[in-house]
Amino acid sequence: MKKIFKTFALSVLLLNSQYFIAQQINKDKTQQEIEFQKAEKEIQRTLAENHRRLDDQILELSKQQKELEKQKKEAESKKKNLSKSENNLKSTKDKISKLELENQKIENKITTTSISEEELAKQRLKTKENELSIQKLKLTQITQEKELEKAMSAI
Repeated sequence: MKKIFKTFALSVLLLNSQYFIAQQINKDKTQQEIEFQKAEKEIQRTLAENHRRLDDQILELSKQQKELEKQKKEAESKKKNLSKSENNLKSTKDKISKLELENQKIENKITTTSISEEELAKQRLKTKENELSIQKLKLTQITQEKELEKAMSAI
């Protein structure tokens, strides 16, 4: 009977130790699950924060891109205005040169050929008209030069 009792006691002790070990394993498993959940929550929080930061950076970069596009359009507009001013000035200078050349031709015609008084008066009137046009164009040229300087300083 002593043997049975010892065997029984040993069995109970063995079962108790297995129960204790199982409880310890279960407790460790529960702690691991809690730690895992905490880690999962921390990861989710970090991900959300990183997404928010990235969204903020994207928004800021979009604003910067719009500002750069605006500046690019302004620069293109200024360049276009400069080119237009240069072309207008060149055109005016060409017109002045043409009228001066025409006046020279008329003066040469008057001095080299003998023409009637009426024709002479017409030619002189034509030169006076050309001179008046030249003066108007020179005033326009001054205005255009100022516009060109303004366009150049804007760039």
